[in-house]
Amino acid sequence: MAHAHTHQEPQGADLSVAAKATLERAGEQWTAMRASVFEALAGFDKPASAYDIADVMSQSQGRRVAANSVYRILDLFVGANLARRVESANAYVANAHPDCLHDCIFLVCDKCGQITHIDDDRLTGAVRDAAVGAGFRPERPVIEVRGRCADCPKD
Repeated sequence: MAHAHTHQEPQGADLSVAAKATLERAGEQWTAMRASVFEALAGFDKPASAYDIADVMSQSQGRRVAANSVYRILDLFVGANLARRVESANAYVANAHPDCLHDCIFLVCDKCGQITHIDDDRLTGAVRDAAVGAGFRPERPVIEVRGRCADCPKD
């Protein structure tokens, strides 16, 4: 069972406001391009690649947006806790609680691609402790569990 973890999860415009505040506290500027990338990322209901985001932005802005530019911004967002990278999918999700810094566990459905994010500070803390016990300095544990979500039928 997941450890109780209480935090606010803003949505829509409130999520963008929280993301902007978090990025500015990190000493970075919230530019129009960064705002557009965040808005596009937050608009996906599944993890999105830089190419997915660039396509959405290109369509909405009526000009080509380069995926390389989006990648740089996504890297900044991951570093500032505004986004999380789903390693096995090479894709990103907006962090629904950018003010809360903790390790995430992603449940990745191999059938539909849906990602569920859960918090279990005891489990992720144990992973960090095990790494430290092995003489390693963990910086960003990545825990992903692949399988089938409850909505996908068994084959």
